[in-house]
Amino acid sequence: MTERLIGVDVGGTKIAVAALDGATLQEPHTEATDTRGGEELVEQLVSALRDAGEACAVGVAVPSVVDFETGRVRSSVNVPLHDIALREVLRERLGVPVYVDNDATCAALAEAYDDDGALIARSLVMLTVGTGVGGGIVIGGRVFRGATGAAAELGHTVVGADLGRAPFEHADRFPQPGSLEALASGRALNALGADHGLPESATITAARDGHRGACAAIELLGRRLGIGIANAINTFDPELVVIGGGVSSAGDLLLQPAREEARRFTLTGVGTRTEIRRARYGPQAGVRGAALLAGHELLAERERERASATGALAP
Repeated sequence: MTERLIGVDVGGTKIAVAALDGATLQEPHTEATDTRGGEELVEQLVSALRDAGEACAVGVAVPSVVDFETGRVRSSVNVPLHDIALREVLRERLGVPVYVDNDATCAALAEAYDDDGALIARSLVMLTVGTGVGGGIVIGGRVFRGATGAAAELGHTVVGADLGRAPFEHADRFPQPGSLEALASGRALNALGADHGLPESATITAARDGHRGACAAIELLGRRLGIGIANAINTFDPELVVIGGGVSSAGDLLLQPAREEARRFTLTGVGTRTEIRRARYGPQAGVRGAALLAGHELLAERERERASATGALAP
């Protein structure tokens, strides 16, 4: 892939924009996200993408449920993009093909390929553990999106529900009680740390310094995460399960108990070739994956056009 592609990763606090020249990702440009409203955020994206220079296609990663076929954002977390036809608007404003997908899905795509653009795992499941818990699935080098483009909301799988009495406990909004996001997200870690007298967002640092309460909090979070990993392995039997997001910076303090619990709850004979590891690209995974998304989908679009032209000319 030698064409110049641009990826943008839209987050609740910042956006990152970077060009992918061949297999080389340029240093991302970041700026604070304009969350005043949808129009303001779209204008910011247009301006940032124009400043990034010319490209043959653009990929956009958003913390949202996306109708991939149309590029319309169905619902969004932390950014004002709900019900915006983002793909159509950006294509019209920029004059190049644009593709929009969920941010964790884009990160998963990045993790499925190496620095040279070669596929390293034919089946990969990614869990991004940050403020919430996101997910992405890549099979055969292509994103798995399900029937409507909304697949891989793995943070909303239920891993700790109390099913003793029906109807079961249910919240008016997500995350639901007992879900992976409710029990194993950054918010959940902050709550566990607070039980040990730790200030918000200080648990990982304290654990690295040997704080017993912080270590216990991260271990519990890791074991909860391990149940979610076991569910993914039992469902997909993937080559790789990759853990990203800010909480993954805890490293083996998180991953070792997660691996132990995942092994305990994975069905015998399943996952025998599955490796569980931390994501390689860290905060650049989203923007790298968005650029890869643009390249993959542009190529697929061109192939469809060629097939259609060939069919039209065939006798």
